[in-house]
Amino acid sequence: MTIPHHRCISDLSAVTCSPDEPTSAILERLNGSPHLFFIVVDNEQRALGTITDGDIRRAILDGATLSDPARRCMHSAFHAGRVGSDANNVELLKGLPFLPILDQQDRIAEVIVPTSSIPTFTTALVMAGGKGSRLGARTRDKPKPLLPVGDKPILQRILFDLEAAGVRRIFVSVHYLADQIEAFIESRENKANITTVKETKMLGTAGALSLLPEPLSGPILVVNGDLITQTDFEALNNFHWRHNHDASIAVAQHETEVPFGVVKQDENGLFQGIDEKPTIRHFVAAGIYYLSPECCALIPPDTRMDMPSLLNRIRAAGLKIGLFPIHEYWLDVGRPSDLERAHADVKADSEINS
Repeated sequence: MTIPHHRCISDLSAVTCSPDEPTSAILERLNGSPHLFFIVVDNEQRALGTITDGDIRRAILDGATLSDPARRCMHSAFHAGRVGSDANNVELLKGLPFLPILDQQDRIAEVIVPTSSIPTFTTALVMAGGKGSRLGARTRDKPKPLLPVGDKPILQRILFDLEAAGVRRIFVSVHYLADQIEAFIESRENKANITTVKETKMLGTAGALSLLPEPLSGPILVVNGDLITQTDFEALNNFHWRHNHDASIAVAQHETEVPFGVVKQDENGLFQGIDEKPTIRHFVAAGIYYLSPECCALIPPDTRMDMPSLLNRIRAAGLKIGLFPIHEYWLDVGRPSDLERAHADVKADSEINS
């Protein structure tokens, strides 16, 4: 079947998986594949559902784990075309990232994908102006983004990952010990066009967005300058565009173990039971945001504003905010113990140290 501006995937082994395949294995295959999806099929090659990186992240928000089988994360109400129904298939393809074509027995015959891709990253802002006071003497003479973790400063790791994701315009907000960060950026072999944005006063975790020297032509990726992470920025970009978000917030799962028995009661205050030392799981803001120009326009010029306040404004304006759960490695280096953990993690895992 030939459809303009689309191509056919005939090697079905590259885009199909079993419903019992572990989600962790699906992610490994997605990371090594040029395709961003799998069709979940049974032993007879009948299509049961589809699964994408975004489906997995939404399932994690709903309580799934990476050890769960693919069927736990798959999207069973999927669009599919039919062999021999070319005109209808053309209509179905509009706005879809892929379309499985099925025969009369619901067996997958081929997959059609558009040759044009969704927009790629263009611009990012790294927030690197904070004092890092919680790290004490470590940041007395050196800004936190330049603290080494393994053999590289934190900022070097962030800039490298942004460049690897295809970002070609990077702003770095600076304030505390700004000259050191400016000198570092000038000394490295930049693959992107990197410019510092000076805060004459502390503007919080979002205010520096009002200082950008040029108007935004598309969304901007905002990354805190104290993160060690393997977050897939390209997956975040795909997630943002596929769901038509105005803002996407990367969130990480945080576990807190309560060291006591937690008493449960009913609506009348009567005893229902005790959970002994339960682990409570929350999703926390990971310091990574993807914001449209409309969101950034809500920031007053040269005024202190933290990201929670901006997000509340975005919501009040009726704009769409989505959550992008991180299942990759992530660590916020805010305290001395975090820095020690970062050193240990990098030493133990060569992928984090890449």
